[in-house]
Amino acid sequence: MPTADRIPTNLRTLLILEVLGKSERPLTATQINEAMGLPKQTVHRLCATLEENGFVIRHGQSRKYQVARRLRELGSGLLNSSRDHIARRQILKDVAAQTGETVNYVVPDDSGMTYLDRVETDWAFRIQLPIGSTVPFHSTASGKCFLASLTPKARKAFIASLTFTKATARTISDSETLLTELATIRKNGYSLDQEEFAEGMLALAVPVTDNEGRFVAALAVLGPTQRMSIESTIAMKDAMQLAARKLQTALFAE
Repeated sequence: MPTADRIPTNLRTLLILEVLGKSERPLTATQINEAMGLPKQTVHRLCATLEENGFVIRHGQSRKYQVARRLRELGSGLLNSSRDHIARRQILKDVAAQTGETVNYVVPDDSGMTYLDRVETDWAFRIQLPIGSTVPFHSTASGKCFLASLTPKARKAFIASLTFTKATARTISDSETLLTELATIRKNGYSLDQEEFAEGMLALAVPVTDNEGRFVAALAVLGPTQRMSIESTIAMKDAMQLAARKLQTALFAE
């Protein structure tokens, strides 16, 4: 393999994205360089180019970089390639048939959780949240599932940046209550939306992770209170967690 200074510029750029993509926290150019061994000015220049083109962003006002929306969209597109997309759809169809309700594959985005894939229930009465919809972090099962996956320090910092828009009387409206619930979610391995996002809707979400245990998406089942109770929703947990493990195997098989 060529030494770092002999690696072509386009490959250096990909390696920077790989370093950032594998990191659980934002990194400075110096920290990125520790994994690459390139001249410091080269890493700064390439990071600046990536930022200009929307692949990375600065973390707050700091000098630390993290992956941006454009790179996440690229990753989502790759996951939608033929084999992975077919496997994911089949798993979603299977768990939707088991639960009898709509199942969603939801990924974190800049402004909330975005519905990347969805299998509808056959019931005439159902909750309408089409693919591409974005929902809040703090008031949804998928959003809380993602927040619970963060380290305690990152979780607290992330929540400090949220606006607690109140959608229903049950919506969590303060950081301490949310942090307490996220600790419980982390322990239990699933999250609930108990009419917090929309009155008359219940949901349960479980995390889908990669082979390193990092959060990739939330797998969520939702439906109306006319058919679902808290008890029946929690009873879907085992089927959902099994489906999440199948998704990990299908999407990240080596």
